[in-house]
Amino acid sequence: MSKAPRACVIGWPVEHSRSPAIHGYWLRQYGIDGAYEKEAVRPEDLAAFLSDLPANGYVGANVTLPHKEAALHAARSADVAAKAIGAANTLWLDANGSLQASNTDAYGFMTNLDEGAPKWRETCGVAMVLGAGGAARAILHGLIEAGVPRILLTNRTVAKAETLARDFGAPIEVIPWETKDSALSACGLLVNTTSLGMTGQPPLDIMVGALPAAAVVTDIVYVPLETPLLAAARARRLTAVDGLGMLLHQAVPGFERWFGVRPEVTPALRDHVVTTLGAA
Repeated sequence: MSKAPRACVIGWPVEHSRSPAIHGYWLRQYGIDGAYEKEAVRPEDLAAFLSDLPANGYVGANVTLPHKEAALHAARSADVAAKAIGAANTLWLDANGSLQASNTDAYGFMTNLDEGAPKWRETCGVAMVLGAGGAARAILHGLIEAGVPRILLTNRTVAKAETLARDFGAPIEVIPWETKDSALSACGLLVNTTSLGMTGQPPLDIMVGALPAAAVVTDIVYVPLETPLLAAARARRLTAVDGLGMLLHQAVPGFERWFGVRPEVTPALRDHVVTTLGAA
């Protein structure tokens, strides 16, 4: 009899990860004899851990900070998204036991945006993305794949934004952080990928009132679930999309790879994960 499939999330640290809550819920929901665990792996031990993945009984893994770039390089092959984003968050072993890599963050973001604001494309001639870290790379990839014609990218450290603009090319245009408010009147979509507004972090200072009446505002922060940015957007009766859906949807492809069932993101799953967010 074959062993029950096991997967894990790898990070350093890893205790903060909500992935076990998501995958554990699905394993119970679909009656699958499997397991999903946390593995705290030091950066210097990552290569050895991934080499021993099958020996440790794992069929695959999610990858969180600080291992996403190293995981991509460790894989034998990677999909288009992982290569474009330059990082991997989902790993699995193929039929030959070779390590394969994907990045599902763009998929998670776009699916969440489509679900929360189904008509966002109709008013999104211009999008503004705040931040230039790993999450921004994934979201830029998703927006470009979706055909957004113009993307304004701004970051407190302009050099990081310029690096992303060079990597992705058109349609990205870098604007100074100090001028972001004056550019909002042209934007149909505003995306916050920074940690500003997160619990314990400084607030995001931005003039939401400068956005057009049909604009969509989304924040990838989900602690708190209702960030000051989203609250300000709702106060203006703008469509606001929180960041929890991105976390939930990005988990779908990995679960399907490891356990053979494509799971659904449901209100019940969302409610379950919200209970893990503490005071959020």
